[in-house]
Amino acid sequence: MHGKHLFEYAVIRLVPKVEREEFVNVGVVMCCKRQNYIKSQIELDEQKVQALDPEVDLELLKSYLDSFDKVCKGENSENPISLQDAASRFRWLTAARSSILQTSRPHSGFSEDLDQTLKSLFEQYVA
Repeated sequence: MHGKHLFEYAVIRLVPKVEREEFVNVGVVMCCKRQNYIKSQIELDEQKVQALDPEVDLELLKSYLDSFDKVCKGENSENPISLQDAASRFRWLTAARSSILQTSRPHSGFSEDLDQTLKSLFEQYVA
């Protein structure tokens, strides 16, 4: 039987050299429109990223991930997207782009416990 909450999620990826299309999964962002729920769980494995690009600017990557998380939480006062509802922020965060920070296409599922599902997805795709 399905859980009661329909949710969407995407895997957050760092693509140190966009032209090579190689990436490292660094997090998961998850949204449940009906619950106005959006959260991300992010963890940067510096060794994995440096294996793809030894000269990568880790501090810059950390700042990008921090900005992503702040938009997700609605805490980035410099970005008007932060003022939008959870579903709108999720759509903006998961929009296709050709940059160092990308996400997978969104996927959906059902959950009884959204926080636990986010944790499970993170363990499955990132940890």
